Amino acid sequence: MSKRATPRQPQQERPRGGPARAVADLLPQVGGAAFKRYGFVQAGIVTRWAEIVGPRYADVSTPESIRFPPGRKAEGVLTVTVKGAHAAMMQHIAPEIVERVNRFFGYAAVARLTLKQGQVAPRPSRVAPPSLRAIAPPARIGEGLRAIADPELRAVLGALAAGVAATHGPPIVGDELTNLVVAGKVR
Repeated sequence: MSKRATPRQPQQERPRGGPARAVADLLPQVGGAAFKRYGFVQAGIVTRWAEIVGPRYADVSTPESIRFPPGRKAEGVLTVTVKGAHAAMMQHIAPEIVERVNRFFGYAAVARLTLKQGQVAPRPSRVAPPSLRAIAPPARIGEGLRAIADPELRAVLGALAAGVAATHGPPIVGDELTNLVVAGKVR
């Protein structure tokens, strides 16, 4: 018997595209493997460390890993890197940190805290973008807003009036706006 070569049908490719997804939705999946490798069940303990322990302790410490007993996701050991001489202070408040971390997880995830001296990267400070800063509405418009009974509508109209008053010149539209954005003159 001879085998004949049969022409192969090209496999149809899966259609690409689909609905757009926010980058924030994809990041937990990207960082998830790295966080799990270091024992973090949830990336939130790293990203929200300042909220968990407070800004005073977050400036001098950072979580390094959580190690759980084999086959369990409770009663783990949290290893925290602490800046220089702050380790003694952190040792005194270790029970409170364990309590706060467990409150964050919602169950007794951490039973013990291990401190390790080392370098701690400075936390980036968050500054509100200029567009989110409050602009006071012009005085002559503020008087007209007092007659509006609904406080929410009054606040929205006041913000709109302030935004319009803060602009200079005619609105920029179309290709002119695109050119300014490309040139870096408009954000």
